[in-house]
Amino acid sequence: MSSASVTIQRRKGMTRRERRDTIDGYLGLLPWIIGFLAFTFGPMIFSIYVSFSRYEVLTPPEYIGIDNYVEMVNDKLFWQSLKVTAIYVLGAVPINVIVGYSLALLLNKKAFGLSFWRTAYYMPAVVPGLATAYLFAWMFNSELGLINGVLYSIGIQGPLWFGSREWVIPAFMLMHIWVAGGGLVLYLAALQGVPTTLYDAAVVDGAGAWQRFWNVTLPLTSPVVFFVFLTGMIGSFQVFTGGYIITGGGPANASLFYVLNLYQQGWKFFHMGYAAALAWVLFLIVFSLTLLTLFVSKRLVYYEYSN
Repeated sequence: MSSASVTIQRRKGMTRRERRDTIDGYLGLLPWIIGFLAFTFGPMIFSIYVSFSRYEVLTPPEYIGIDNYVEMVNDKLFWQSLKVTAIYVLGAVPINVIVGYSLALLLNKKAFGLSFWRTAYYMPAVVPGLATAYLFAWMFNSELGLINGVLYSIGIQGPLWFGSREWVIPAFMLMHIWVAGGGLVLYLAALQGVPTTLYDAAVVDGAGAWQRFWNVTLPLTSPVVFFVFLTGMIGSFQVFTGGYIITGGGPANASLFYVLNLYQQGWKFFHMGYAAALAWVLFLIVFSLTLLTLFVSKRLVYYEYSN
């Protein structure tokens, strides 16, 4: 084919088959596009308007400007829920990462029944949150619970756990360890992707077990550790089920998580405009912390193929 004929064919644009394939592709995407516009993007845009309105669900929204955000600054429940959630995130996320990564290190060794143990530690991550909440409500029951029963058998008076202002958040942090195996698959994939030649070279150089972990294993698996930490942080800011099922935000609002407060404002008190404002403030908080974490990670996370 001459260069002139190629040029003429290019000027004609797509062939009939290419146009048909393109149309088929967009038709395949159409259900997702409709669903996204109807159930995600559309409600997001509406919630922005609602956040600047007085909206009590049964009546039309009434535009009130930034009054919802001004009210938030003076709302003690807003600051209490933000403090409770921040304390929970600062405690639960690092513990979850450390425990999950430690389990992966242990389960990366060759041992009898390894498949069983890997499955056993991962299974809690797929248990519904509702079932987990009821399980731990019983385990941490101050009178009939398993934990206090074990403590009593060795002569220790257990705390009230979910019934105590001092112990309710630590109890939720311990409860969060239950799903520490959720990142197990990612951790194991990263650990098994570390080249054995690096370990051999480290041994030749006289590196001990701790030095091999600190200088080889941890840097090469740090992207996965960072990913689990980041997604865990985002998820922990949205914690809801345990606080709603077990404590209802009590005692004395000591477990009033941010999303639980948002839910109560919207569906218990029907302050839907204020709830929408709370949702967008949460979005800005999580978005800002995500950007900050990504910026800090440039110095802490090792990417093998980065320039």
